[in-house]
Amino acid sequence: MDVNQPFDRRSLLLAGLGSAAALAAGCASSTRRTHTASLPGPVWPHERTPAPSSTPAPSSTTALQRVRVVPRANWTASQPKLWDTKPMGAIRRITVHHDGMAPVRLAGPGDVADRLELIRHVHVENNGWADIGYHFVVDPQGRVWAARPLDRQGAHVRDHNEHNMGILVLGNFEEQTPTPRALAALDALIVEAAAVNRVPLSEIRTHREWNPTACPGATLQQHMNSARSGRGRIAQHVA
Repeated sequence: MDVNQPFDRRSLLLAGLGSAAALAAGCASSTRRTHTASLPGPVWPHERTPAPSSTPAPSSTTALQRVRVVPRANWTASQPKLWDTKPMGAIRRITVHHDGMAPVRLAGPGDVADRLELIRHVHVENNGWADIGYHFVVDPQGRVWAARPLDRQGAHVRDHNEHNMGILVLGNFEEQTPTPRALAALDALIVEAAAVNRVPLSEIRTHREWNPTACPGATLQQHMNSARSGRGRIAQHVA
């Protein structure tokens, strides 16, 4: 699919379902959610107004405080099968992924919502999972979306899902380069989550660093290598 062509919902649906055996994707919902073009993006720690001193300290499963997150209700009305999940417990590691599907142009929040519902549907209906496998999703415009509840163990790294927060960056980064906004949002999300949960730099990984896979794609892997080393944006904030 030509990344320069307008987003085609039907084509994406067919492409996603056709490749489900090779890739965990999903299917567009028949119920369209309501979206706005002004959904918030990430905020770095120094940009946030300090919270009042009475604000309780966040735990490993509370909402992030410095990164604005689009609620799950903005992209799906479906709920996870909580009876078929395990508690996350303490978050001790963070893993980054790409979707790996045919590149498409996600022009706005509605397109992103359909993409997320496509992924969720195949994770549930084709893979037999309780919900979408990842906890957060970053879109090309730099929005961060809530996915699987953070207090439930994910389904994103075979044999290593325990205490492991999964982040998906939308795109196929074997064929594309992540947008600057997506990378800034990803880095801010990782830094925030690592700070809240005391995750060390050594436990911030990509999917291919756990299992033999191309995920998260060559160009996103290159960014992660750079961001975690030297004066990289993650390395500067995570010990």
